[in-house]
Amino acid sequence: MTTIEQLERDVWPSPGPDAAFLVRRCTELRRKPIAEFTVEDLRIMLGQEIGVSALLPRAVRVLLRNPLAEGDHYPGDLLSNVLRLPDSAWSSMGAERKQLATALAELVAAPPFSDPDLRPRDPDRLLRDAIVRFLGR
Repeated sequence: MTTIEQLERDVWPSPGPDAAFLVRRCTELRRKPIAEFTVEDLRIMLGQEIGVSALLPRAVRVLLRNPLAEGDHYPGDLLSNVLRLPDSAWSSMGAERKQLATALAELVAAPPFSDPDLRPRDPDRLLRDAIVRFLGR
């Protein structure tokens, strides 16, 4: 099974015991088979812009099934990190970007309900604003 280290042909040294949790976790994830990545793993790595070319297509597939897929923090946390990626991350993924944009446009275009319990897929305001910016690029 392929890892980010294998794809990038770049082996990071093991972090020392005093390294920050995020440094240790990202190093571990670079060695984890990409096929075994969870939503949280994708969220972490894309948030750090590590392995983007290998992980973004997988993240888009997740988001097309569920735009508000949730890692360990909140509904839409994966999407939030994907939307923060620079435009250059999408340079070879025009079709996937368009598919995601279509799904997100539908998400933000849905009329609001007066009862929030009836609208569990409604992204919060900050995420909604990030989606609108993504759609405008």
